Amino acid sequence: MNYRLAWHTAATILLCLIFGLQACSKSNVYSRPSKAPPPPKTAPGEPKPYKVFGEWYQPIASADGFRQRGIASWYGKKFHGRKTSNGEIYNMYDMTAAHKTLPFNTYVRVVNLENGRQTTVRINDRGPFIRGRIIDLSYTAAGKLKIVGPGTAKVRIVALGRLDQRTAKKPKKVYTPIDYTKGNFTFQVGAFVDRTNAERLRSKLAQNYNNAHIAVYDSGRGIFYRVRVGRYTSLAQARKGESRLVADGYEPMIVAEQE
Repeated sequence: MNYRLAWHTAATILLCLIFGLQACSKSNVYSRPSKAPPPPKTAPGEPKPYKVFGEWYQPIASADGFRQRGIASWYGKKFHGRKTSNGEIYNMYDMTAAHKTLPFNTYVRVVNLENGRQTTVRINDRGPFIRGRIIDLSYTAAGKLKIVGPGTAKVRIVALGRLDQRTAKKPKKVYTPIDYTKGNFTFQVGAFVDRTNAERLRSKLAQNYNNAHIAVYDSGRGIFYRVRVGRYTSLAQARKGESRLVADGYEPMIVAEQE
């Protein structure tokens, strides 16, 4: 996601140089506050907040009942093959999207309010960080909604929950609400398309951590090997085991093993 943010910043500067400062008004481009506010206080077990362009965002622990209206945009070839915020590799041809606060792996129904077209995407990235935009769609998802040409459109999004994999290939799919405060949790420290690389990291982690394992995920267009360690019964409990991984130089992400 850092690459995407850097690209947006560079694009903004270029527009300012070409069209003058008037083209970069606060209504069109995300403005950086002069003084960054402190991070929000979170209750035990809530996902960690993160900061972008001086502003803090708090991911929500549950997507149950989530609805939102705003502007959708899309991102494609420039970010194809780069890592997303949840550790996967971005594939512009997958049905995925970026959202600032929804839990990762939440499936969302997106309705284009300008033409009535709709589709379903899975959240695996963070963004977009431009004022007024609420979701950044993959190239393929944007194509289904006829957004690729105009670039943006007014949309309504409704969180469906986590997909029951037993219904993934059935006409009628079943979704269950996501609640990241309960369940079986572990830390994901890497995601690979090459199983050899995943096995190498798993073996290294197994020397110092319990329950080092690989979770295989089929995106429909490719297989991802997610390397994970630890086992906890609540998100609050998992937080207590995070400091050790961080001290060893890893960037762990708490995930639910129901994936």
